[in-house]
Amino acid sequence: MKRYAAEFIGTFWLVLGGCGSAVIAAAFPDVGIGLLGVSLAFGLTVLTMAYAIGHISGCHLNPAVSIGLYVGNRFDAKELFPYIIAQVLGGIAAGGVLYLVASGKAGFDVTAGFASNGYGEHSPGGYSLLAALVTEFVMTMMFLLIILGATDKRAPQGFAPIAIGLGLTLIHLISIPVTNTSVNPARSTGVAVFVGGWAIAQLWLFWVAPIIGGAVGAAIYRIISNEKD
Repeated sequence: MKRYAAEFIGTFWLVLGGCGSAVIAAAFPDVGIGLLGVSLAFGLTVLTMAYAIGHISGCHLNPAVSIGLYVGNRFDAKELFPYIIAQVLGGIAAGGVLYLVASGKAGFDVTAGFASNGYGEHSPGGYSLLAALVTEFVMTMMFLLIILGATDKRAPQGFAPIAIGLGLTLIHLISIPVTNTSVNPARSTGVAVFVGGWAIAQLWLFWVAPIIGGAVGAAIYRIISNEKD
């Protein structure tokens, strides 16, 4: 239960910090943090939580990461479902807190997006379903390669959170214009449930593509690393 609580708290922080920066601070008059700031915010949430709870739960914070680690022979199958439930609930709890804060400003309109992920007319740059699918698949595949490589016992010890946090920052810098960047079904679900409508209708892509991408990335790492079972 301590591990599940840690995953709940960690995912709560990821969604609150990452999506919160997008909703509250990205376009704040004159001092908005913009795309670079939002990208860095997501990376910092993972970096800080990796040091805070990595020794408790492994700091997955993401169903695609948990499934990828299972495929990479780094995680027990019996823990998958409880971890995913804890992550999704943490994401939704953060979405609720963010909604309470953001709705305190006059003129707030949750239907404007609320940092939800989307494609087509709901893509920040108007990218198609296929573009979104490929982006989420490839970005999550690379994310798992980074995670598995950085946490390999043969890698320099103690630096994994930095590599993983910066990796997630880079992923956001590339893909925010395409999908608003998910690579994490719990992050997508946490805000989509408050937007409803189109965000829920498009949510399937931000579960399917990251999970498959993460599994493929883990499988590739096992092949290139010669990691033993």
